[in-house]
Amino acid sequence: MSIRPPTLREKHRYILARIEPAGTLLEQKELYYAISDATTSLWGDATTAIITPAVVALEYGHVVIRCRRGTERELAIAVSTVTACRDVRISLRIIAASGTIESLRERFRPKKIPKIKSEPEKTATGTDSGEEHVLPECSFAKKTFLVLQCNGHKVDVIEKGFKNTNRLFLTKDDLEDLNATTISDRI
Repeated sequence: MSIRPPTLREKHRYILARIEPAGTLLEQKELYYAISDATTSLWGDATTAIITPAVVALEYGHVVIRCRRGTERELAIAVSTVTACRDVRISLRIIAASGTIESLRERFRPKKIPKIKSEPEKTATGTDSGEEHVLPECSFAKKTFLVLQCNGHKVDVIEKGFKNTNRLFLTKDDLEDLNATTISDRI
């Protein structure tokens, strides 16, 4: 069997979406089912077969979804209607669409987070080279929280500990108003 020439190959487009809330652990297969169900319920089986959605990558709180060229708009609309993956409440925010995966990966590669404490208590895998970095910490209501994401003035934090952890969605003003350790200078 010979390889098809580029002119006869099917053209694909890729959509980058951010998973909210930050730090939500999902499986690629389960997310595919959620997106496929949303596409089918919104556009029907025939249109979903034309779109052919596929989850290509699930990295650093972002998902890359493949579709057939010309159907990006329909897929983006369907992806924005996803509200849950299994029993986990999520939302997918569309960031960009592109013809290559590599151009989208440049948009969500993690930036190095500076070390805040001398003793690392919780680490997260860094870049592709296998480096590790410490997640910044802040204090809020006499509890210590790990900063998961800081976009603009929104700060997503999770309570430090292994039991009964709480997730909070704050703003930088909340942290500064309540006499908390300000993280705006550290990130």
